[in-house]
Amino acid sequence: MQPRPKSFKAFWLLTVKSVEVGTSSGSGPTRGAPLTTLLSVDVAAGPKSLHPACALRSGRAMAVTQRDSATRILLAEEKSPQRNMKTWPLGFGVKLEIVTPFLGKYRPFVGRCCQTCTPKSWQSCFHKHLPSLGFHNVLQVTEEDTRYRGWLVRRLCYFLAVLDWKVHSETPQDLQERIFRSKRVQDVMSLKVPQPRGAGFVVSKSPAQWRSKVLQILGQIQSPLSLFILRLCSWALLRLLNRVFLNLLLHKGQLEMVRRAAQMPDVPLVFLSTRKSQLDGLLLPFLLFSQGLGVPRVTWEYQAYTPSLRALLSWLGGVFLPPGAEHMPDSDRGALSRAILASYIEELLKSQQHLVIFLEEPVSGVSRLSAPGGEWLALVLGAVRAGAVPDVMLVPVGIAYDVAPNASCGGLSGSAQPFGLWSCLLAIRRALGREFGCVRVDFAQPFSLQEYTANSIFRRSCSRKSLEELLLPVILGKSPDLLDWEKWEEWYPGLGAAVELKADERVLVGRLGLHSLSAGVSCSAVMAVAIMSALLLHKHREGVFLSRLMSDFSWLVEEILLRNRDVGFSGRLRDLVLHALSLLQGCISLHRLSRGDVLVAPRETEAAVRELSWHSAALLPVFTCEAVGACAINALLVEMLPFLGPAELPAAVVLSQEELSRKALALLQLLPRDFLLLQPCQSVSCYGQDVLDKLIQCGLLVAEEAPSERLACDTARRRFPRKLLWKEMEDFNDSDSDYDQDAGKRCFKISQLDNCPDFFLFLCGLLGPLLKTFERAAAFLAESGGPERELEYVEKLQRFLVRKAREDGSFECTNRSLAASSVRTFKELGVLRTRPGPAGPILHLSETFSTKGNQEQLEKFIGQFTSS
Repeated sequence: MQPRPKSFKAFWLLTVKSVEVGTSSGSGPTRGAPLTTLLSVDVAAGPKSLHPACALRSGRAMAVTQRDSATRILLAEEKSPQRNMKTWPLGFGVKLEIVTPFLGKYRPFVGRCCQTCTPKSWQSCFHKHLPSLGFHNVLQVTEEDTRYRGWLVRRLCYFLAVLDWKVHSETPQDLQERIFRSKRVQDVMSLKVPQPRGAGFVVSKSPAQWRSKVLQILGQIQSPLSLFILRLCSWALLRLLNRVFLNLLLHKGQLEMVRRAAQMPDVPLVFLSTRKSQLDGLLLPFLLFSQGLGVPRVTWEYQAYTPSLRALLSWLGGVFLPPGAEHMPDSDRGALSRAILASYIEELLKSQQHLVIFLEEPVSGVSRLSAPGGEWLALVLGAVRAGAVPDVMLVPVGIAYDVAPNASCGGLSGSAQPFGLWSCLLAIRRALGREFGCVRVDFAQPFSLQEYTANSIFRRSCSRKSLEELLLPVILGKSPDLLDWEKWEEWYPGLGAAVELKADERVLVGRLGLHSLSAGVSCSAVMAVAIMSALLLHKHREGVFLSRLMSDFSWLVEEILLRNRDVGFSGRLRDLVLHALSLLQGCISLHRLSRGDVLVAPRETEAAVRELSWHSAALLPVFTCEAVGACAINALLVEMLPFLGPAELPAAVVLSQEELSRKALALLQLLPRDFLLLQPCQSVSCYGQDVLDKLIQCGLLVAEEAPSERLACDTARRRFPRKLLWKEMEDFNDSDSDYDQDAGKRCFKISQLDNCPDFFLFLCGLLGPLLKTFERAAAFLAESGGPERELEYVEKLQRFLVRKAREDGSFECTNRSLAASSVRTFKELGVLRTRPGPAGPILHLSETFSTKGNQEQLEKFIGQFTSS
């Protein structure tokens, strides 16, 4: 008889062992096998030949032999082998060897806009032939991209191609005069602003003084484009990108949708992009410039860069939020800065110049809406509401790297030193010493801002409650009847640059930002390094054979494609696995067994685990519903564990649909919506139903026939109940569970398929870093002292997380952004209260959670969803 498991994870591991009995011995590492490093292996003893690797750079290919793959790619002791010229096949990315292509024929075409919010935009800028156009490598510039031919042109093709790129619309010559004469600025100049006490009487300024002040603030916002510096930096950036990246892929069909939107008269484009690296602010305008879409204006953070670098970025098209725009409304400089900034955005859109806004926090490691992105989005909405332009086409953008240039340090520390020219040159020098793999940029389908605004106002009728009202009674064990209500969240609490917006317009800006960020992330491709990192961190943390790793890599790619998400690579399976392992060489250790296989084991160091966690976070948006459902199942089984026998397996447990839905709704309410990237146009009850549907579709749950008078498969006509269970208009679906009286009595069992336990633990691991951080933040409440500033509280929590991670090696839970998310959620939950202070907001424990018993209740509530 098997011993009784002490934890739920051990309970599942017993299931895994029982499933693996009788399988082949090559499926995983064995303790008795002798290990030797690859350096001491005679590679000639392995297979005699290996097929040439698929081209990883368009126009180039790697011919990799078994000896190269063992000594050069896996260990990376020497530089990459010689690359021979080989062109990509026509239609790169359509025919895949590594997986069964989606629907048996093509890759999924990602990026279609939301049919619920923008049904008219769904039909525009799209044609059924666009998905078949294939991919284009932006970095492959030849003499065919210039107007000239010849041997000299082939050597100067980069420089000549950049000279041919069109700038299109430029800044109006009388921009300063227009802004000075604008109604907003004149209204501020005509007001008598009260002076501080002791400053004497109010002195009115002359027009020359006002003009000087306006020009000074406008100079902080933008500068005219310098065509010489623009083309010179574009040529240098093209050379740099070719050195550090294998390719920069762009779907031609997505680019054609953007070009069609750009041809609409008097309708400018605003690109709402994700942000994975500081390089994104140069990469995206470079891509648009090279593809004939002109030079866009790119939003940058003012305080993040030194004055010299700000000047260079402004000559390249950068725009900044002036420091005075975030001051209080009664400030003279703040009111004038906001008026100038709003007038500048109106003039920018009138001149048909495109604008790039980054919605994510810069290099935070998790998907979170950034405050500066909300400021710029509010200014665009205000310009459209003021009638400066009839409409604006919004284009969500997703950027994906194999390895982002600053991924090794992003989101892991709270220091934010200004970035200068010397820092930029030093970063370039470090980047030239290594390769970062491939880059993929995806454009979602453009949609109309006016259409989204009209539909959003029509649908904004649902009453909402705070997280404290919804979840606090559940945590304390009082009343669980409000979980299907909508949660009130404010994603942009500041919006200092758009104080004239009303409360409902601020909510609209937050919903639009979350909707666009969700669209940008959903159209982003999943890269090979992200897939490999997720497998090593959440499935094979103790090590895995290379043969098994290749099989799991192929399985996970197929799962991603079946969820209508694309991958950013193509090629032979073995070459892609070796490519991903070579880019993760600092995070893994490789050993060769005496029987010829290779053991791949992730390192347990702090830097290695953090980097693997950084890369694997890209898979959470793909499996969000399944991960929430797996954690909900985990919570139910944790409650049942004391009542189960020692020999019972999870597959024998019957789960009620009603209880499973309650656990899923509780978890959906707890987690931040911008972290899960749930679109605001759908209700939480609809997402709860999606969670259940996805668990059935992926095979984790199977229906259990409950004893009743009617069989579940009975299709006879049924009468509607007196009380309908419909929640909102968007909750209509094709199932009959909305009006079935026995819907809440349905039961399920966990599937008995061989891969079910591994897949279950993998899904729980995707949400593990956030849930463990929340759980440890609840444990930290007992150690927190008296009232203190919020920044100091986050710093202490960060040190507490690092100390806990050193005990069990869970360094994926030490991300500063996750710690800040837990503090924000605890404030919404009523665990922490804030009050204003002279140096910033001050946090203190609420009366409810000042007792140890309620703190333990909170920790237990969060801990039930974790599998550890």
